[in-house]
Amino acid sequence: MAAKTANVMARVEPSVKEQAEEIMEMLGIPVSVVINTLYKQIIMTRSIPFSLSVPPVPVARDEMDEAAFHAMMERGLSEAKADKSRAVSDVFADLKREMQ
Repeated sequence: MAAKTANVMARVEPSVKEQAEEIMEMLGIPVSVVINTLYKQIIMTRSIPFSLSVPPVPVARDEMDEAAFHAMMERGLSEAKADKSRAVSDVFADLKREMQ
């Protein structure tokens, strides 16, 4: 095994660092192992080993035709009837977390 003598320095948001390190601690994996593994995956795949695409933006009502709007409403109605709904407070909490 090669000696690990090179250093990597990066600036990250404190909350991102804290949350990631909590997860790594729960998994029992040191940060250096995660970084080394990421670097090895980049070398092996000659790419970043996860998607970096921009998620699609939801279509606004005025951009939908009638058929798309009715299909969306039908999906929502059937989810509500099947009790696949979520509390408004949970939805807003998720949105707030995503915006941070």
